[in-house]
Amino acid sequence: MKVWDRFLRAAHWCLAACVVSAWLTGELKLKSLERPHEWIGYAVLAVVALRFAWGWIGPRYARFGQFIAGPSRTLSYAKALLRGEEPRYLGHNPLGACMILALLVMAALASLSGWLSVTDRFWGVDWVQDAHRVFGDGLIVLAALHVAGVAYTSLRQGENLVAAMWSGVKRPAGPGDIA
Repeated sequence: MKVWDRFLRAAHWCLAACVVSAWLTGELKLKSLERPHEWIGYAVLAVVALRFAWGWIGPRYARFGQFIAGPSRTLSYAKALLRGEEPRYLGHNPLGACMILALLVMAALASLSGWLSVTDRFWGVDWVQDAHRVFGDGLIVLAALHVAGVAYTSLRQGENLVAAMWSGVKRPAGPGDIA
């Protein structure tokens, strides 16, 4: 069953590529990579802005209203997960929804703080540099947790979620699944 649309998948993989590229160009600390690092940050901002817009106007499984759950539903899902009784979601599960929002916000904060650090007003200002480093490191930690969550959920549910994010296709909802 087609779940994730082409734009959503393209934005996901573009953002993933940008985060890895920004991390590499930032960590290598080469003068020749400063400008590419900066432009990758602008690309991240563009992708995040488009993804937020798509969260309101996109198709069903791209919409935030479809997958963002309130605190009680998210907590219930987390408890069921700890018991090994979590339901399968056709779209994003409640913890996945939290991760999506956290990744998008952290990517935006890392990019905005990076942009601030190259403006005349904030060039060389320690707290801006520190904020950019903290947000960038936080983004890498969240991305690693995201990958771990995808691997865990794929194993638990017997479904390759990475392949599903490439193709947009997942097996249809079965008994007990949440569509």
